[in-house]
This record gives sequence, structure tokens and C-alpha cells, in this order.
Amino acid sequence: MVPIATTAMAESTEVKTGVLTEDTAAEKEATFEFGKKEKILITDPLLDNNPITIQVLGVCSALAVTSLVYPSLVMAVAVTFVTAFSSLATSLMRNIIPKAVRLIVQLVIIATLVTLVNEALKVLAFPVYKQLSVYIGLIITNCIVMGRLEAFAMANKPWRSFLDGIGNGLGYGLILVAVGVVRELFGKGSLFAGSGIALNIIGPSSDSTKYLINTTAESGIGSFFGWYANNNLMVLPAAAMFVIAVFIWLQRSYNTKLVDIS
Repeated sequence: MVPIATTAMAESTEVKTGVLTEDTAAEKEATFEFGKKEKILITDPLLDNNPITIQVLGVCSALAVTSLVYPSLVMAVAVTFVTAFSSLATSLMRNIIPKAVRLIVQLVIIATLVTLVNEALKVLAFPVYKQLSVYIGLIITNCIVMGRLEAFAMANKPWRSFLDGIGNGLGYGLILVAVGVVRELFGKGSLFAGSGIALNIIGPSSDSTKYLINTTAESGIGSFFGWYANNNLMVLPAAAMFVIAVFIWLQRSYNTKLVDIS
């Protein structure tokens, strides 16, 4: 029979030497720390490791849905939701998923979340759902989502995987919205068209449409922009390629460490 004092001493030694019991390991796994390492998981994908401008992932949807800011923002929120919660679910199950079928399991998780997003958009924002149409379903094949599951969630704890998913979703969304702002402003002279906060920035005002900067005005600030006309090239998907290229150039010019010198 083991004395109580001996048992307590063994437990104390176990903690001091850093050996974790199953209960301690489970408790550590479930902690929600937000230190420097966790902060990097959110901030790094925004600039220095951006999914679009650095990793060059998810470019297809960036070309297709960024003609207007509102659909770009909705797509950004949808991808962030799917990336975050698919990473969380995959990490929670990483130790029980057979390696031979891990990709199939990941696809099922992603498809389930995309279906939830798709149905929610039908109910909450049907007009923008019609605009995005097939592109919501194509989140399933988005390289960013699958890439984070395979590269990070399968090897890291749930909390860190969740933060990594949020960070990469926000990094993707940041570029999407920025491209949308440039394309809509210079292509249509407006921002957030189709939403409840639509702003008509610059263009020729009429009885039905008023612009903040009226290019047909004979006095005031609008009189200085009589030469201005919306650039219809910005409405075309090809324009997104040029805008993203400019973003990549600006980013590498500002941070020369990102320049590929190989």
C-alpha cells in the first residue's frame, strides 16, 4: 500500500519536472491564451504573409467578386467564418482523423460550413447572394481554406488554429475590400452600391442620382472635375489583376524583405 505522503510527493515532482498528466495536458490544450505568439497569428497574414499578395492564393475569387465593395465585404466575412471554424473543427479532430482520408474529412467540414453560409445569405441578404451566386460555393475549393487546414490546423491546438483561420481570413478580406474600393470608386464613382449605406462619390448628378462631387456643376468643387469620367475598364475582372499587381508592388517596395531574390 503506497503512503499518501509518497503519492503527493510523486505528483509534486511530476509537476516540477514538467511531465504532464492526461488531465494537465487536456487543461493546457483548452487554454485561451492571447500572448505575442497568438497575436502574430492574427497580424502576420494581414501584411507580411498575406494569402493573396504574398502566398498568391485565392486569386480567382479576388478577380471575380471585387467589382463592388459590398459583395467583396460579404465574401471576406464568409471566407473568414469558414476558415476560422474549419480550422477549429479540424484541429479538434486531428488526432482521430486517419491520414489516408484526412483530405476527405477536411472537405466535408468545409462543405458543411459553406452550406451554412450559403443558406444564411439566402435568408439575410438575397440580393448580394444573387450577385455572388456560384462564388460562395467555390469557397470549398479556395486554396486558402484547405491550405490552412493541411499546413496548420492538422499540427496545432484548437485555439491557435482558430486564430490562424481568423488571421488568414482577415488578410484575404483586407485585399478583397481594398481592390473593391479601387474598382468601384474609379469604375462607378460610388462605394457600397447595393447596400443600405450606398455612397455616390463622384459623377454627373441628375434628378434621380445625386453625387457628392457633381462633375457637371458650374461652381464649387465639382467644377474642377468636369474632365472626370468613370473608367469602365475597372468594372471588368481583368482590372482586379492590375490592381492586385500594384498592391504587390507597393508592399514589396515598402518591405524589401518580401522581395524574392532566389
